[in-house]
Amino acid sequence: MHINKFYALFVLLLSALGLYGQEITKTAPKREFRGIWVATVANIDWPSRPGLSIDQQKQELIGILERHQRDGMNAIMLQVRPAADAFYAKSREPWSQWLMGRQGLAPAAGYDPLEFAIREAHSRGMELHAWFNPYRASTSATARLSENHAFRKHPDWFFTYAGKKQFDPGIPDVREYIVQVILDVVKGYDIDGVHFDDYFYPYPVAGQTLNDAATFQKYPNNFENINDWRRNNVDLLIKQLNDSVHHYKKHVKFGISPFGIWKNYSQDTLGSRSSGLSNYSALFADSRKWVKEGWVDYINPQIYFSFTKRAAPFATLVDWWSNNSFGRHLYIGQAAYLVNQRMEAAWREPAQIPNQIRTIRGNNRVQGSVFFSSKSFTTVARAVSDSLRNNLYRYPALPPQMPWLDDVPPHHPAELKAEARTEGVHLSWNKPAKAADGETASGYVIYRFSEGEKIDILSSRNILKISFDTYTQFLDTGIEKGKRYSYLVTALDRLKNESEPTGPVGIEVPGVSQSD
Repeated sequence: MHINKFYALFVLLLSALGLYGQEITKTAPKREFRGIWVATVANIDWPSRPGLSIDQQKQELIGILERHQRDGMNAIMLQVRPAADAFYAKSREPWSQWLMGRQGLAPAAGYDPLEFAIREAHSRGMELHAWFNPYRASTSATARLSENHAFRKHPDWFFTYAGKKQFDPGIPDVREYIVQVILDVVKGYDIDGVHFDDYFYPYPVAGQTLNDAATFQKYPNNFENINDWRRNNVDLLIKQLNDSVHHYKKHVKFGISPFGIWKNYSQDTLGSRSSGLSNYSALFADSRKWVKEGWVDYINPQIYFSFTKRAAPFATLVDWWSNNSFGRHLYIGQAAYLVNQRMEAAWREPAQIPNQIRTIRGNNRVQGSVFFSSKSFTTVARAVSDSLRNNLYRYPALPPQMPWLDDVPPHHPAELKAEARTEGVHLSWNKPAKAADGETASGYVIYRFSEGEKIDILSSRNILKISFDTYTQFLDTGIEKGKRYSYLVTALDRLKNESEPTGPVGIEVPGVSQSD
């Protein structure tokens, strides 16, 4: 704690000298995953309440995306299936109750929330990962389920735990159903990723018993220990889903955000030096195995602990996961919602989250962060938002590459042209020819350099615009009259491999005339 206080004073000194922003942005990587969870369950983040008009829903979501784009984020984890329901039209499950106020009640014809979200995210250079809860079927004992809900059709697929209905992971038909639900989205939407959070078998509740003994007896799968059998049930779903997603769309990433502790060292010497609830024992989720076997493209453990949390110190768990990522991407789940909370003094230290980011960046086996959750940045974590925008995420970043899925870069765009207009510099180019893997471009990066500035695309400092759509023109309104600029454009494929740049095109912006 004394170290953190000293660091905060040091940061204040750097700021007073005008050096703080320089020090941070100099070390900010050009490739870094910067995600934010947008939770729809119980209207945590979006929509703000059920029953909003379509225009209100759209404006709220645009506001969320604009805010996070300004903060430097490049990925949205949008919860599209909170409880065997849907925030998208092409679904075999009912519309979510958190959309229009009643499960099964459709919004206005022609409106598809997920389709809208994807388009708006991509235009802002942000990936959209569709966040599914695989097993939760209701969030309370009094939930009103529509006639189209899976429980109405197959009550034998579920057990009740702590008053909530859960899919029984041990039933083969349940696993097949969940995979098909997710493939509806993979096939039907232009998503960048499929994302699970930490809910597998339910979190333990005192006095409650998992009612799956009959399923174990019916489908033992050669297991004698019910706990090992439960873990295998989850493993089967994860492996099948990974295979299925990549079979249909190679470029769609599959990632999971488990609870922050796999196993404690006291349980297994392979575990972390921690003493909290474990994925392996409590949730029957063998998260380390999924990474080791290559069944996920990224693992995103929720390390919602401070540096000084005795049972589970932040830095200890980051180091453990980095030593157990097996070449897959590791993104750290960070607890923006805990900032300024009274439960622990460490969360009232302004440097807690910024220092966590610095710790993450100091480990070359960690590729980024995901923050829970969106609303926190307008409430308890507004200061964190300022730190990201002004310092840590001041310059944009591209998501890190995944060479095990695709390592073929696209060709560069052709015939870049720049034209000075009254409203700014207008850029246009032609899409590249197809690369060896048949891809052209799914997005572009535009770089701008002032006269005399070294042309260097390895740094993000000169990135003017990142878009994950296929528009081949851009208007730069941020120029100064009478100055000369050079522009480059690169192409991105679906997995964000970047092409070589176009040759630089220089242009002089006319100065202020007498008539001006």
